Amino acid sequence: MPEGPSIVILKEDVHQFTGKKVVSVSGDASIDVSRLKDKTINAFKTWGKHFLICFDSFTVKIHMLMFGTYRVNERKESTPRLSLVFENGELNFYTCSVKLLEGDINSHYDWSVDVMNESWDPKKAQISLGEMPDKMICDAILDQNIFAGVGNIIKNEVLYRCYIHPESIIGKIPPNDISQIIAECSTYSFEFLYWKKKFELKQHWEVYTKSICLRCNLPILKKQTGDRKRSSFFCTNCQELYI
Repeated sequence: MPEGPSIVILKEDVHQFTGKKVVSVSGDASIDVSRLKDKTINAFKTWGKHFLICFDSFTVKIHMLMFGTYRVNERKESTPRLSLVFENGELNFYTCSVKLLEGDINSHYDWSVDVMNESWDPKKAQISLGEMPDKMICDAILDQNIFAGVGNIIKNEVLYRCYIHPESIIGKIPPNDISQIIAECSTYSFEFLYWKKKFELKQHWEVYTKSICLRCNLPILKKQTGDRKRSSFFCTNCQELYI
């Protein structure tokens, strides 16, 4: 599943269509795609893992799920979920979720929980974590209502950077470490974006998919952790377990 930085790249890739009219529309999405024809795109936005195509009175929400893809000014052989054709180009989405959001987009989203949005509010994240003291930190980091855009790669890398075991209980983690985790969720997301645009993201992974700890030269443990049962990669020697 693409993480927040990948959706930001998508927004940058389609910037050329901002202010353009949809000349024709097609696709096998379950929405009434005819509503988009002859409408002008006001803006492209992102919220976490959601890609948003904003029109005057409604917004098309795209979620890439696990295997979603898109093509700009080209097509795949398979039928697109949604195809938007403009006077001088086209935008095609495949294997994704497509939904309509009615009215003002700002009524649907809290931008302050998106770790890559200019309105990101780390204090709000701190309050939210404080309200779930018995949860594992590995689950909380993946909660899109707290850290919109953060996915499993970012989760693993942030906890490794912060020397925190993924199964640590939030209420037992020292406050300074909680603050560092919150800050790193945003910081690492922007680094992820930078590296991915340079096609060198995997070169910078320190723990995700690794077998040996770079710091301790000991085996990295891979385990499904928390209620979400997502894969965690961690070192039991240098990542402190707070329980």
